[in-house]
Amino acid sequence: MERRIKLKTLNEHIVCTICSGYLIDATTVTECLHTFCKSCLVKHLEEKNTCPSCELVIHQSHPLNYISFDRTMQDIVYKLVPNLQENEIRLEREFYRVRGEVCPKDLPPAPDDHTSAAPPEEDHTTSDYHRLDEQVNIMLECKCCSLAPLKRKFIRCSAQATITHLKKFIALKVLEGPQHYRDIDILCNEEMLGKDHTLKFVQVTRWRFRPQPLKLEYRPCIDI
Repeated sequence: MERRIKLKTLNEHIVCTICSGYLIDATTVTECLHTFCKSCLVKHLEEKNTCPSCELVIHQSHPLNYISFDRTMQDIVYKLVPNLQENEIRLEREFYRVRGEVCPKDLPPAPDDHTSAAPPEEDHTTSDYHRLDEQVNIMLECKCCSLAPLKRKFIRCSAQATITHLKKFIALKVLEGPQHYRDIDILCNEEMLGKDHTLKFVQVTRWRFRPQPLKLEYRPCIDI
């Protein structure tokens, strides 16, 4: 027997307690499992190191390293709240339109470079390896003499790549392999960046109005 449940009865589980809106880019504090909008939580942690709900000290110096994107929660919110995802996409497109840029979601599909002789199973047009994403230029510099500098410190990659992706890339180049990425910290403007930050987020919040490339530094991980 079906039972209808009013959305408001679930609000306490799917609403960000900071902005009182439905969760967008749901991000969870790994120490206490409280969840907030990513932008709300990051802004809070720029000034404080405690959870906005329970006031638990997340980390004395690097609380942004102890938050994580909660894909499952975000999927639940989008399924429960009518038109929320569509509205967010519309607002994103409007954001890029006002700035005279093309929204990454509206870029054309990858061209079909295969000849007619190529078998259907080799069609890789859906595997563009994020080349069609919005791109960001980065300069990676070593901040410590105990790590080797990169031979090519200028790279260009998807704006959706995360700091963890960069750590694995650096570990692959200067350490024994990408499995040692946890031994590296990445900084921007002397501030250590959280592992789940996308490069787009870093560019907007840490490098706004500055010319490209986005300048980042890496060093051995320092536990405090």
